[in-house]
Amino acid sequence: MSKPQRFPTTLLEAIRYFEDLDIANDFVAALRWPDGPHCPVCGGTDLGYVKTRRLWQCKTKGCRKQFSVKVGTIFEDSPIPLDKWLSSIWLIANAKNGVSSHELGRSIGLSQKSAWFVLHRVRLAMQTGTFQKLSGEVEVDETFWGGKSKFMHHKERRRKISGSGVVDKTAILGMKQRDSGEVRAMVVPGRGRAQLQPRVRAHVEEGSMLYTDLHHGYTGDLEQDYGHEVVDHAIEYVSGRVHTNGLENFWSLLKRGLKGTYISVEPFHLFRYIDEQAFRFNQRKYRDFERFGLVLRYVAGRRLTYAGLTGKN
Repeated sequence: MSKPQRFPTTLLEAIRYFEDLDIANDFVAALRWPDGPHCPVCGGTDLGYVKTRRLWQCKTKGCRKQFSVKVGTIFEDSPIPLDKWLSSIWLIANAKNGVSSHELGRSIGLSQKSAWFVLHRVRLAMQTGTFQKLSGEVEVDETFWGGKSKFMHHKERRRKISGSGVVDKTAILGMKQRDSGEVRAMVVPGRGRAQLQPRVRAHVEEGSMLYTDLHHGYTGDLEQDYGHEVVDHAIEYVSGRVHTNGLENFWSLLKRGLKGTYISVEPFHLFRYIDEQAFRFNQRKYRDFERFGLVLRYVAGRRLTYAGLTGKN
């Protein structure tokens, strides 16, 4: 009787486990095609396997296409071998404050440019969209991202800063369901009612209890469909069950990664970093291997080219 297969539980074990490219290939194929591989062109299941090249050959008449496990995933057209991809995903999925492209490149053996591209493709797999809305008690709050003027060179300050406070910063809206601990966060074009309230309605089920601060963007129409209690941060941060401290915890983790790990994040890429941190936060009770496997389940059907990422297409 053969021993049951033992999967890795640490980064060191993962690197050793996936250094055999046949094992790495079979592992990704089993997650992607639980019922067996099928041709991505014609959908046929009558396949041959070219072991020397780790490719499947479709035997359907009129197709005969060859394909690898990378086709139709975030790995497609990447010369980076699967062992490096899987080790990178393990690192990114389980680093609480994120991993910079320089650090990932040094650790895995990639150039900084390649590591940066890998990071963004993995972040795409971390975008776990859902039609299910938050419900029950939901905290809603907004924060801002942008460099502090006192730390900028005077030329940069003159170029970037045109006002005071939050005028030249990017607004981020967050919602957290208390009982499940799930967080959703997104970049918003502003913090007025027209920008905030439609997004609250899109993500929170009617009849839920909303907890916010006194910001005017949450007042008005929301009271017709939601319970709504506010806390005045000029006086106190907690009034019984009325507070937004759960979201403050998430903002702290997000900004710790943005400031301490990534250092400089452009506004047009900010949503990708938010998705990454929200994924890790929402799966925080999972073990490392479980988080790693969850990211791998979302790699198929998602494609990000370098031209698309940099806006050159």
